Amino acid sequence: MIPYLSDFFNLFFPKICLICSRALHMHEKHICKLCERALPRSYFHMANHNPVEKLFWGRVNIEKASSYLLYTKESKVKNILHSLKYRQQKELGYELGKIYARDLSEVNYFKNLDFIVPVPLHPRKFKERGYNQSEWIAKGLSEVLSVPLKTDLLFKSYHTSTQTRKGRYQRWENVEDVFNIVSGEKFEGCNILLVDDVLTTGATLEACAKKLKSIKDIKINVATLAYASI
Repeated sequence: MIPYLSDFFNLFFPKICLICSRALHMHEKHICKLCERALPRSYFHMANHNPVEKLFWGRVNIEKASSYLLYTKESKVKNILHSLKYRQQKELGYELGKIYARDLSEVNYFKNLDFIVPVPLHPRKFKERGYNQSEWIAKGLSEVLSVPLKTDLLFKSYHTSTQTRKGRYQRWENVEDVFNIVSGEKFEGCNILLVDDVLTTGATLEACAKKLKSIKDIKINVATLAYASI
């Protein structure tokens, strides 16, 4: 758009922060700098054996795992996740994925990745929502980390009910054997980053990882936008 037309358009239809709804400044995209600085970061990627890594111990072999934001009742993360999932604000996931990737790059936490793989939605859920929120987070990570995004490796073959109000065992039971792989041969020996929006018990990511472990010599890392302990 021609600069003066863009300025005129923004005067009457200003771009707003997807978190606080304030008008964005010229060089801000989707999220204002105030909200970006106020994000409740976990800094799990700054140390080994963080709570996310420990969550998978004894369950499935994961190389490294981390979550970017801490989900608490007092923080804005609940609203962020709700906007990302249910208010069509997929760009919010994309922008937060890029911000997260810049933090990860500073310490080179995930090393020698071959592909980034988002946790898939069932086609029915994808049709209802119109997009996969985990894929948009993964797109942001992919762009900044310069690692190819692969959306055709994993698929969800059964539609499941929401995990939100289920207990730990019910969550695991709800997603057991619902994920499958399309063709694993070309991914043998690859080092992948599995991406989801939020991690609570780890049941969904565990189910994905166990299915991916059928691929010879594959290495699996995990990254989520948020971490909610229960």
